[in-house]
Amino acid sequence: MDITSSTIALITGASSGIGEALAIALAGNGANVALCARRTNKLEAVAEAVRNAGGTPLVITADVTNRNAAEEAVRYTIETFGGIDILINNAGRGHLSSVEDTTQEQLESMFELNVYSLFYTAAAALPVMKQQKRGHIITVSSVAGKMAFPFNSAYVAAKHAAVGFTAALRAELVETGVEATVICPDGVATDWAGVTEGGPIGDIFVRGIRMSKQIAAERNLPRSPLQPLMSPHDVATVILQAIRNPRESDVFTHPGTYELAVQAATNRQALEQQYLPLYLGMREAYETRSTGE
Repeated sequence: MDITSSTIALITGASSGIGEALAIALAGNGANVALCARRTNKLEAVAEAVRNAGGTPLVITADVTNRNAAEEAVRYTIETFGGIDILINNAGRGHLSSVEDTTQEQLESMFELNVYSLFYTAAAALPVMKQQKRGHIITVSSVAGKMAFPFNSAYVAAKHAAVGFTAALRAELVETGVEATVICPDGVATDWAGVTEGGPIGDIFVRGIRMSKQIAAERNLPRSPLQPLMSPHDVATVILQAIRNPRESDVFTHPGTYELAVQAATNRQALEQQYLPLYLGMREAYETRSTGE
């Protein structure tokens, strides 16, 4: 799909991170960009950046975990701009807790935002996309939708569900002219890891990685395979490429993560062995998080 001044896109979670970078990247091609998130002040700043980049913004303050609000965001986009070509389901949030520590509230929160909202926005956008015989629904999942990391199991489960949702959506959309693609990033340099529910999981990763190096050395094991963080801009560039030239399968933004995902699907035990030092390091970091030891 070409991205031009007539392109109409709606981005959820557009107030920061990947969503903000995508909005500015689309605006660089003159697109009309509806910006949806809960923080109006942050959205206004992104809207100004969209204008400066050459696009036309529309600010929509909404919580997409509310079905009515999510559907209204799609309707408002269509009414204001006259249609919708691209829906980017980017809103997401993680948590920090072991399986036994995960509360009912965390379970519901993880699935409401990371899974249910996908259905709400897609169901509202699909009739228009099908009628015009074109459109693209992008779901930003995670590499955690293909493999697992400890102490955020509800998030991992929700992101696996997001991958499954997109696979089912693709099956429904064959030969309609409407595309569906799931994006599976690894670590991105945003505030995501610092604002997870139950505490910042980024702290557990940082301490776990440090401890994993010592564990690997003590056990004479290779260090766990870890990919460098990517910038939101670089991830947005990959997603724009997938919009312009729809992929036949899921999109992995970080080098090496596709191969890890294949291994997770074909030999999970071997993958777990590779990550053993990290898993053990993160366990120690989680168990000592209150003492800071």
